[in-house]
Amino acid sequence: MNLPREEILKELELLPVWKARHASAAKEASVGAVEKTEANVTANIAEMSWEALEAAVKNCHACALANTRTQTVFGVGSPHSEWLFVGEAPGAEEDKRGEPFVGQAGKLLDNMLAAIDLKRGENVCIANVLKCRPPENRDPHGEEVVKCAPFLKRQVELIRPKLIVAMGRFAAQALLNTDDSIGNLRGKLHDYNGVPVVVTYHPAYLLRTLTDKAKAWEDLCFARRVMRGL
Repeated sequence: MNLPREEILKELELLPVWKARHASAAKEASVGAVEKTEANVTANIAEMSWEALEAAVKNCHACALANTRTQTVFGVGSPHSEWLFVGEAPGAEEDKRGEPFVGQAGKLLDNMLAAIDLKRGENVCIANVLKCRPPENRDPHGEEVVKCAPFLKRQVELIRPKLIVAMGRFAAQALLNTDDSIGNLRGKLHDYNGVPVVVTYHPAYLLRTLTDKAKAWEDLCFARRVMRGL
């Protein structure tokens, strides 16, 4: 007696027959799950308090930089500051101390602040686009910037600064979502989620290129005029 395959499987209680999904479908499902997880993480960050945000940065493993850092660098200054200065990423000394802009670049930044009557920790908050040091102080990678972006966005939302000063090409490009050079971005007022942005050179760059210090001074004067008009 020849029974159809389905009848045999039915008699053996092996129905329904489960079929493996196509490899591409499984891959799409996996990608979709990752995207959903990342969306949930971003949504959670958007609801965090200052203290919770700092703790989340400290325990972040969203990218490979978590494997090479000594510690994260959240930022320094009051969360109620009117000024927010944003750099690119921590360097070796920042990675050791957990504070942005220390060493020679930090001293220059402090002098730049003093030139327009500002002081670190007093109505000024300082942060970086990346919260972890890239190995050998290399340039930030695009994926790293994307992973860290929700943290900086939430910092800005909580601080609610009157003005952001973006220091360096990567900071300016990340904040403004542009590929324009510093030369094209300087001297203009930009916008980051409703907050005015002024672009200038990174202090570390100025230490290597002394001739551009005069341009940085022009940028600081422009930022001060903008702040006075707000």
